[in-house]
Amino acid sequence: MAILSSEILPAINQARELLAERGMAVLGSWALLNLLVSGYMVKQTDARTETHHFHLMNVGWNAVNALLAVWGILRAHPASVAGLTLAESLTAQFQFEKILLFNAGLDVAYVCVGSWLRARAHAVGAVRPERLLGFGRSLWVQGTFLFLFDVGFYLLYHRWAGELLLRVS
Repeated sequence: MAILSSEILPAINQARELLAERGMAVLGSWALLNLLVSGYMVKQTDARTETHHFHLMNVGWNAVNALLAVWGILRAHPASVAGLTLAESLTAQFQFEKILLFNAGLDVAYVCVGSWLRARAHAVGAVRPERLLGFGRSLWVQGTFLFLFDVGFYLLYHRWAGELLLRVS
């Protein structure tokens, strides 16, 4: 096993943690933008329209995204990861990668549910089709953004796995 210099592992851990913090800032920015635009549009649209329900779902969806982003930013501690061992660093790396990949799978499910809702809206006897259409469109938009975010974040974050594994071999 290769020996890590005392400066390399702390620098890798800090860079990983800073990336995670910045990723949560991106998610928080997306959430804030959606809350502002859709929050305004909910008040401006007729409650009997697809557009109203699209914005209403965006508000609910991004309230959750905002909470997750704040929680992620508060949990990130770039200065406190310097003391992690190589084993602890690898564990933290791969746990976060698993979360991102699991989330990407959920994001695909969100898009599929959005398609299902939109298909249901066109079924004979559908109750409140405008709501199903709006909610479905919101799931398409939010699920697609989150999929691109999670996969992109994974690809950026995964490069640190290579750096850590180079230290092992």
